[in-house]
Amino acid sequence: MRPLIPFPVESDKLDLQTPAHPLGFPADRYSWLYLDMIFRLTEQLAFPNPQLAMRGEHNGLLAVEGDLSVPRLLLAYRSGIFPWSVNPITWWSPDPRALFELDAFHVSHSLARTLRRGVFEITVNRAFREVMIACSRPDCENRWISEEFIEAYCALHTQGHAHSLECWRDGELAGGIYGVGIGGVFAGESMFHRQTDASKVALFHLIQRLKERGYALFDIQMLTPITQQLGATEIPRRDYLRRLKAAVAQTCRFV
Repeated sequence: MRPLIPFPVESDKLDLQTPAHPLGFPADRYSWLYLDMIFRLTEQLAFPNPQLAMRGEHNGLLAVEGDLSVPRLLLAYRSGIFPWSVNPITWWSPDPRALFELDAFHVSHSLARTLRRGVFEITVNRAFREVMIACSRPDCENRWISEEFIEAYCALHTQGHAHSLECWRDGELAGGIYGVGIGGVFAGESMFHRQTDASKVALFHLIQRLKERGYALFDIQMLTPITQQLGATEIPRRDYLRRLKAAVAQTCRFV
């Protein structure tokens, strides 16, 4: 699950007018162009090697532009890449990469009490769009879940590639989480809560579901204080990409 965009990404701050391949190859023969350590995507459906992503202050920034179509998003997630802004569209593959080992989720005493009490009704894919809207935090000036993201991921959801898990209390949506599932990998995108522990309960039930259905990899992209507290960890990108390759080759059904 990602925090806010790490820095303002504005198209007028990037020189997108005179790109060139680093080795001087003709641009029309390649599916991306090279731009001051950042690749600029073209209409062709392809991505650069994620190992070429930037390091340092902009760790993981790999490419700009392209689109948020279903085919491109699916290729991105299969390649260990994800989008993070829309003006311009930016594509990322950070090193290290954060994930939850499915047997290492930490249940605190207070969370265990909440789970035992069973105060939340748990559903799957009942309110995908509503979960995304709740995660978008409209009060936050630098939010990354824009209207374009909502429409793009709802299209993924309609085609069976993105899923949500919801927590309800007294008929009201109290918390939830959503992400993208491909093969045996699930990429958690964001979560929210309106009542105490609702997002943690959603995360707990999501992990249980992934374990029950044989998923091999629960990618959360970047570590946050909350996910670290719950047991998330980081691994080198090269190890993540190796595990990703094996996981996407599996056949798992989220529903």
